[in-house]
Parts: sequence; C-alpha cells; structure tokens
Amino acid sequence: MMKVRQDAWSHEDDLLLAETVLRHIREGSTQLNAFEEVGDALNRTSAACGFRWNAVVRDKYDDAIKLAKKHRKQKKRQMAQDSKPQVQKGFDQDMEPSYSFVEEFNKHQSQEFELPQRAELPLPRTKSVQSKPERELSLDEVIVFLRSMKGSGSKATLLEQENTDLKNKVNTLEQAYSQLKQQHLAIQEDYQSIIQIMDRARRMAVLEEESVDRSAAAFRMDKNGNLEKVAK
Repeated sequence: MMKVRQDAWSHEDDLLLAETVLRHIREGSTQLNAFEEVGDALNRTSAACGFRWNAVVRDKYDDAIKLAKKHRKQKKRQMAQDSKPQVQKGFDQDMEPSYSFVEEFNKHQSQEFELPQRAELPLPRTKSVQSKPERELSLDEVIVFLRSMKGSGSKATLLEQENTDLKNKVNTLEQAYSQLKQQHLAIQEDYQSIIQIMDRARRMAVLEEESVDRSAAAFRMDKNGNLEKVAK
C-alpha cells in the first residue's frame, strides 16, 4: 500500500525517529534501515523520515550521535576479543580466575613432594667398638647414595618450575580480567550518558512546543523541487 501521509510531525514522531536512528547506530546498522523502520511505524516514506532527520531532528542529538558511534566501536572491539580462544580453561564466563587448580596442586605437592631421608648405610660389625674403628664406605654404596640424591633433586626442580609457570598464567589471566572489567564499566557509563542526553532533549523539545504555535505548517514544492513554507 502506498504511503501518502502528509500531516505535520509531532513531538512523539520526532522522538521515535531519534531513538530509532540512535539505536541503529549503536547496533552497527545504517540510517537507511532506521528510516524504513520509522516509516513503517508512522505510515510515512523513508525519504520523508530522512528529510525530517537531516533538516530538523539531527542537530538536537549531536552529542548522542557521538556517544552512539563510540558505543558501536567499543561493542565491535568487545566482540573481537570474545571471538579469540580462551588462554586457560577452568575459568567461568565472567573471566573471574579460579584458584582451585592451584590449591589442588599445592595440596598434592605437600602430600607427595617430600625429599627422601638420607639412607642409613650399614655399619660394619665389630667385636669391640672401643678397640676397632668403623670401616669406610664401599664405592658401590657411595654410588647408590649419590644416585638417590640426584633423582630427588631433579624431581624438586621440575615441580618448582611447574609451580612457577602456573603462577605466571594466573597473573596473566588476572590482568586480562581487570582490563575487561574496566571496559565494561566504561560502556555502562557511556550508556547512562546517552540516556541522560535523551531525557534532556525530550524536555527541550517540550519547552519549544509550548513556546511556538502548535498549528501545523503548510509546505509546497517550487519548480526546482525544493520545499518552501507557505505563509498563512
């Protein structure tokens, strides 16, 4: 059905047009889509909505348009970061680090990682402790003892290195969570600013309507195709 509505724009119509255009800007859509949506809602053509936006409404929402574009940029950046693979599993959706695996590792380490006690080598049997000294250790006994100490030292070094790597990963994820939290707070502040600007613009529009004549203005098109106001 052809849209032939020709009555004047009301304050509610202008407000609907502004809110729709700003929403499309924030969501990354085009103004043409916003004009078509408003045209369907008000039974007007998208060209009429675009003319009304550029000629009358747009100048009242300069700050809101800037914030909406900024919000759209931050939203795209957030979506790009969310699409990247997670650095470490075991964290919840809010990126709050979970220390359960570190606690479990420390518990496991405290239970199982214990250096073996020094082996007590057998002492030679003597008939009289006071009369004969203890015999010296054999070469085989010394080799066995040194091998046991070497194995224990390697295990201790490996566990310490693993513990250090886990702590570094936790620190990295904590920094990433802090950055995401700051970005989220910035987006919330921008959104509240947009709402406040919309409220101020709405109040200004009401005051303007009270100070001017509420009668609808008549327009006509000249030979060049431009609209001009017809004096009553």
